[in-house]
Amino acid sequence: MLVKNRRRSGGFTLLELLVVVVIIGLLASYVGPRYFAQIGKSEGATARAQIDGLRKALDTYRLDLGRYPTAEEGLVALTKRPAEGGDRWAGPYLSKPAPLDPWGHPYQYTVPGTNGDYALLSLGKDGRPGGTGENADIGD
Repeated sequence: MLVKNRRRSGGFTLLELLVVVVIIGLLASYVGPRYFAQIGKSEGATARAQIDGLRKALDTYRLDLGRYPTAEEGLVALTKRPAEGGDRWAGPYLSKPAPLDPWGHPYQYTVPGTNGDYALLSLGKDGRPGGTGENADIGD
């Protein structure tokens, strides 16, 4: 009786590949949400840091001109000499124009503010007032 010498090839079976794909899917479903939550937190931290930098520039502007930029002048007054009081302007107070928030929306600057001389805030991911989580307003 002849015994055939069967050699198994070096590839994987379909069942082995399916098991690996299922394991990778389970890991991705566990790690993915945690990873994307960290991205949202970092965008909020970036917005707070940018607001802090803008506040420092606004305070320096006030020291030089004796007032904060008007609502009409806005944050542009930090990089371009205003028409009113321009002789005391020692800017630019920012090296570049005021940045957009991490979600691509302009920072909201209003004079007077609800809690002080001015209000500076990011409207969050949705770009609308109010909200919770990543959509919450950052600033005052």
